[in-house]
Amino acid sequence: MLVDSVPRPAGAFDALYRISAMARHNTIIRLRDPGQAISYVVMPMVLMLVLKPLYVRAVDGGATQVSTGLMVMFSVFAISLAGNAILSERTWRTWDRLRVSRAAAAELLVGKILPIFAIMVVQQVLLLTYGCLVIGLPVPSAPHYVLAAILIWAFALLALGALLAAIVRSHGELSVICDVGALTLSSLGGALVPLSLMPEWAQLVAPASPGYWALTLMQAAVRGDLAGMLPSAAILLAIGLAAGAFAARRLARGWGRGGLI
Repeated sequence: MLVDSVPRPAGAFDALYRISAMARHNTIIRLRDPGQAISYVVMPMVLMLVLKPLYVRAVDGGATQVSTGLMVMFSVFAISLAGNAILSERTWRTWDRLRVSRAAAAELLVGKILPIFAIMVVQQVLLLTYGCLVIGLPVPSAPHYVLAAILIWAFALLALGALLAAIVRSHGELSVICDVGALTLSSLGGALVPLSLMPEWAQLVAPASPGYWALTLMQAAVRGDLAGMLPSAAILLAIGLAAGAFAARRLARGWGRGGLI
């Protein structure tokens, strides 16, 4: 087994060692097939450039809206990266082998998604830099607020991806849910069309979308508004913790075993 094949350090570092072993293995897998991650950087850059004139004419702060909106929208597609990373283990019939190792379900999940977490952070930083240099996004007065917002949003998304991977039964099912869900969550959250231009019913249901809170969090972070960040950050952290706990429990009990595919 990957997590048991070499001597382990004793004591409190056991879990960290197992997580790092899983993370190294999955980093190699991701580096061998970077196309999907690259597309989630290039596509929003192109759309930002094309849509900027429309947003600038339509709303105040159009550069901020188009930059942060497309950052949020294309980050949602990363749910499929996390979901496929876990679902592939079930498809390959290797998840049950991992479950009988010394690693707990939570450790396995963290080890699987850490490389994708890093990809998401890099994606968001690149898009933010591009927005400032090319689109006209104001340079954040408190970059650490923006980094915190990116980390919180990435955590919530990857936890949702892990949850989906624990309940779906095929890659096709996961693909449909991720694609439709990503467009729905980001659109209703105001990432594609500014909330002020959306129909009244859409404005009413927007807070039900994690994308709404992500966009609110990101825009508040760009403004350096800590008070405006806190409610959105709390909600996204709660979503991430609930989804991650459910996914770990389900996979630990074997409800998402490879044999069920």
